[in-house]
Amino acid sequence: MKNVRELALEALINVEKKQAYSNLLINNYLESGKLNKKDSGLFTEIVYGTIQRTMTLDYYLAPFIVKQKKLEDWVKVLLRLTLYQMLYLDKVPARAAIFEAVEIAKKKGHKGVASVVNGVLRSIQRQGVPDLEEMKDDVDRISIATSHPRWMVEKWIAEYGVENTERMCEMNLVPPSQTARVNTAKATVEEVIAMLRAQGFDVDKGEVAQESIVSNKGNLAYSNAFKNGFITIQDESSMLVARALGAEPGQTVYDSCAAPGGKTTHIAEMMKGTGTVISTDLHDHKVKLIKEQADRLGLSNIEVKAMDSRKAQEAFQKEMFDKILVDAPCSGFGVIRRKPDLKYTKTMQDVKQLATIQSAILDEVAPLVKKGGTLVYSTCTIDKEENTEVVKAFLENHEDFEIDMSINELVPQKIQTYIQDGMLQLLPHYYGTDGFFIVRLKRQV
Repeated sequence: MKNVRELALEALINVEKKQAYSNLLINNYLESGKLNKKDSGLFTEIVYGTIQRTMTLDYYLAPFIVKQKKLEDWVKVLLRLTLYQMLYLDKVPARAAIFEAVEIAKKKGHKGVASVVNGVLRSIQRQGVPDLEEMKDDVDRISIATSHPRWMVEKWIAEYGVENTERMCEMNLVPPSQTARVNTAKATVEEVIAMLRAQGFDVDKGEVAQESIVSNKGNLAYSNAFKNGFITIQDESSMLVARALGAEPGQTVYDSCAAPGGKTTHIAEMMKGTGTVISTDLHDHKVKLIKEQADRLGLSNIEVKAMDSRKAQEAFQKEMFDKILVDAPCSGFGVIRRKPDLKYTKTMQDVKQLATIQSAILDEVAPLVKKGGTLVYSTCTIDKEENTEVVKAFLENHEDFEIDMSINELVPQKIQTYIQDGMLQLLPHYYGTDGFFIVRLKRQV
C-alpha cells in the first residue's frame, strides 16, 4: 500500500499531467479509503500547499538542479513536495521529509535518481533559500513570493494597486474556513448552532452574512444538520448575492447559471416556499445537483431545466420575471484559495473570452425582466474586465436599465464600504471570504 507522500506525489502528477481539478481530485482520494484519518490532513496539506506555492518552490529549486541533465517530471514534483514540507511544515522534520523522498525515488526510479534527490535536498538544507524580500521589482517579488503568474500580478496592480494586490495574493495562500448558510425556512441561526455544537462541532456565527455559520473544526457536510436540510455549504460572500437580488414571497425568479444550486436554494428559502424559482444550467449532471440540493433542503418552489442561458428567449416569454440572477461563468480568480491550480491554467485570453460570454448572457436575459424588475449580475472573480467593464458595456447597449443603488439597503452595513457606484467588489483579504462582484440593475418602467 502506498504511503501518504507517495499518494501526494501521484495526486500532484495527475493535477499537472491531466489538468485534473485539485479540489475534486483531493476529495476523490479522501473518499477512496486509501488514506486513514491521521494521514488525510497531511495529504491535503502537502497537495494543496505544493500547488499553491509551485512557482516559489521552483524558484528555490532552480539553482540546485541547474547542473542536472533533464530530470523526469515526477522527480521535479517529488523535489517540490519535499521542499514544501521542509520550508512550510513545522511538524515535519526536514530529515524525515528527505528520507521519505529518497525512499520514494528508489522505489519509483533507481539508485542514481535517489542519489540526485538526496544531493539536491541536502544542499538546500545546508545552504538555505534566498530572501525574496530583496527582489527590487514589485511585480517579480509578489509573483514569485506568492506563486501568481506575472501577467496576473501586473493586471491586478493596474486595477487595485500594489498593496491590495500583495495582500490578496498572500490571502490566496491561506486555506479557507468552511462556512455554511442556515436554511432560515426551517430554523434560526442560533438553533442550528446549538444543534451542531450538540453533535460536537466547533462552530460560530459568521462575520459577513446574516445567515452564515463558520466551522472552526469538523466538516459540516457530515453533520446531521446538513443531512436533514438545515444548512448548505456556501461561502459567505456568495450568500450576499441572493440578498442583493432581494426576492420576495410570491415572485417569479430566474437563476440563469445556477449549478450547483447554492444561490437558487437561498433565493427559494427567502421566498418562504412561495412563488417560483426557475433554475437553469448548461449540463444535465449539474442540473441534477441543483435538484438534489432542493430536495435535501425541502424546497418545493424550484423548477430546474438544462439549457444554455444564451438561448433563454427561446424558452421564456419577454417580461416574464420579477427578478433575474446572472451569476456568470467567470475566471474564478476570487476562489483561488479553494482551487489553487486555477491561477496557472487561466490566461489573459480566457478572461477576454469569458467577458464575451458574460455579455451575451446579459443581453439575452435582459428582455425577460419585467419593467420595474431587477437583474443582478455577479461573479466569483476580482477581474475588472469581467466585472465593471461588462456592466458598463451592458448599460451602454440597454438604455432601459440603470444601476440600482438600493443594494446598500440589502447587504450588511460593514460591506457597504466596498460598494462603489452601486457595484460591490469584495477582495479575499477584506474578510477572508471568496472574492465576489455583485451589481443590482433595475429595468425602468
